[in-house]
Amino acid sequence: MRDDRFCQSNCPFTRAIGTIGNKWEPMIINVIGTRTMRFGQLDAIVPHISRKVLTGQLKELEEVGLLERLAYKEIPPKVDYKLSEKGLAFLPILEAINEWNIKYEVAVMPEETDLG
Repeated sequence: MRDDRFCQSNCPFTRAIGTIGNKWEPMIINVIGTRTMRFGQLDAIVPHISRKVLTGQLKELEEVGLLERLAYKEIPPKVDYKLSEKGLAFLPILEAINEWNIKYEVAVMPEETDLG
C-alpha cells in the first residue's frame, strides 16, 4: 500500500521514494526490464512474493504510471505487463543501485534467484 504522506510531500526526494513504493516494486521493475511479461512469469521469477501481493504491486505500478497492463480480449483472457516510458527511465537508477551494492556489499548472501 502506497503511503500518501510520502507522495504528497514538499520534498522531491521523498515524493520519489513514495512513487517507487516498497521493496517489491523495484524488484518487479527490474525483472520486467525491457520485456513484456505475463503474470505467471513474474510469479515464477520474483522470489518470496505471494500472488496476492504481486497482484497488488502490479496495480500500484500501473496507477503511478511505471507499468502498462495490456489486456487482450481472448478466451482464456491474456494480460501482459511492460514498463512505460517512465518505468524504462527508472532502469538506469536500479542498475546504479545494483553497482553500488556490488561495490560496497559487506556480506555475500547465499544465491537465491538472480534478478539482475
